Amino acid sequence: MPALAKKVLCIEDDCETAALIVEELTERGYEVSVARNGLEGLNGILRSPPDLVLADLNMPVMSGFDLLEQLTALEPRFVRMPFVFLTAMADHDTEIKGWNLGADDYLTKPVDFDVLAAVVASRLRRVARGGIWPGQINLGEREREVLTWSARGKTFAEIAEILSLSPRTIEFHLDNARKKLGVRTRTQALIKAAIGELIEP
Repeated sequence: MPALAKKVLCIEDDCETAALIVEELTERGYEVSVARNGLEGLNGILRSPPDLVLADLNMPVMSGFDLLEQLTALEPRFVRMPFVFLTAMADHDTEIKGWNLGADDYLTKPVDFDVLAAVVASRLRRVARGGIWPGQINLGEREREVLTWSARGKTFAEIAEILSLSPRTIEFHLDNARKKLGVRTRTQALIKAAIGELIEP
């Protein structure tokens, strides 16, 4: 195992799923540890913070939602740590709740391991570049969030629901981002932000 391998914590109560995730990510060069429930996962994060967390939603003792909520409340320094939910419940309300709590992504079970590896790599790259771009282009956090969700094809109304803002406020942030990026249209803003790796591709 490389000394600088990124650390991933998999919080999953299903032993078979956890074992498969560990096997797949270890083969791809990550250092993977496992927790069996949300409380065990929370204690593990506080004791030895990972670079990224994969967490099931439905777990004994503490759910994935409760874990993320408590983690953010207890330790604001973990707000930027990528947090990806694993879930068999891919319904609209569940996703909205997760986004509002600060989740970075959802992966639906059964897990597609190629997608899993791509999401993990993408989220860790985003963290790595987080200290570079803010100094070059002064986008606010809300502006980056709105650009990211727009690039994912979400409407103003959907983004407003995810971020708990009004559609008019979403439009305001997107126009501000466009001006800061020095382009004439919102489409150009999305393209420039993606190329500059300010947002997810």
